Amino acid sequence: MFIDEAEIYLKAGKGGDGSVSFRREKYIPKGGPDGGDGGNGGDVIILVDNHSHGLALYNREKSFQAENGVNGAGQKKSGKAGEDLILKVPAGTQLINSKGELIADLTEENKEMIIAKGGNGGWGNQHFASSIKQTPKWSKAGLKGESLKLRLLLKSIADVGLIGLPNAGKSTLLAVLSNAHPKIADYPFTTLEPNLGTIKNIERNIILADIPGLIAGASLGKGLGDKFLRHIERTTIVVHVIDANSDDPVRDYKVIRKELKDFSKELIKKKELVVLNKIDSVPEEDLKTKVSALRKSRIRPILISAATHKNLDELVENILKNI
Repeated sequence: MFIDEAEIYLKAGKGGDGSVSFRREKYIPKGGPDGGDGGNGGDVIILVDNHSHGLALYNREKSFQAENGVNGAGQKKSGKAGEDLILKVPAGTQLINSKGELIADLTEENKEMIIAKGGNGGWGNQHFASSIKQTPKWSKAGLKGESLKLRLLLKSIADVGLIGLPNAGKSTLLAVLSNAHPKIADYPFTTLEPNLGTIKNIERNIILADIPGLIAGASLGKGLGDKFLRHIERTTIVVHVIDANSDDPVRDYKVIRKELKDFSKELIKKKELVVLNKIDSVPEEDLKTKVSALRKSRIRPILISAATHKNLDELVENILKNI
C-alpha cells in the first residue's frame, strides 16, 4: 500500500555522564581526579534516498531513537559516542513540526539534515580540579538529546502530471510513453497510488506522474478523494486525459477542472495540455462531433490513442515545448 504521509516521534541520544574517579596507583597514594567524559548522544538524521518509495516504514513504526552516549570512566577514559540514527525518505518529502510549520522541503538526492541533535556528554571530575578543590567529587551529567513530533508529507517530484477521470487511459499512456509498469485493468480506480515514469527516447529526463482517484466530488472526499493532488503541485504542466468514448467530453473536462480549483487556486493556473484518448475505438463521425464540442468550449485537444501509439510523437513534442 502506498503511504504518502506519516506522523512520527523522534528522539536523539542522551549524552553519557562524566565519571568521578581518582588515580589509585602503587607509590602514588594521593592521585588526582581522572574521571573521563561521557560520549555525545547520537543525532537523528533525515536522508533523501532515491531508492525509497513512499513512507510505509513510518506508518508501521511511529517512534525512533538514536543511541545514547556511554558514560565516562576512570583513567580519563571517555565514553563512546552514540551511533547516529539515519532515516531514509523519498525525494519530495516535506518535514512539518507539531505547530504545522514547514521545517524542510527535501527535493535533492542524497541531501541530509540533522533533525534532532544528540546531547553533549558530561565532563568527568578531571575538569573540576583546581588549587582550591584538588579532589572534586562531582562530575557533570550528560545532556538530553532533542526530541520532536514530526509529520512527513510526500509530494512527488515530476515535470508532468497526468490527470483525468478513472478509465481515461492515463496508466496506459504512462506505460507507453515511459519506463513505468503501472497496473492496468478495465475498471475504475485501477490506479490506487501515483505512478512515476521517465519519457523514453529523448535526450533529457522528463518525469511523468499518473495521479489517481479524481471524480466529481473528490475535493469533498468522494472516491479516493483529492489526497493525491498534491503530487502534481511541483509539476510544470498537467496533461488532462479525456476518454473519447465519453458521451460528454466537455462535461468530463469541467469536472476535473473544478476539482483542481477546489483543491488549489495555484494548481488551476498550471500550463495544461488536453488529450482526447482512445480515438481508435470511436466511429469517425462521433469523434468529429466530440472534437467540435470541445473546440466550441475553447478546448483544443490533441487526438491520440495510447493503445495504438497514434499521435504520441505529437503529444511528446507539445510536452517538450511547454516544459
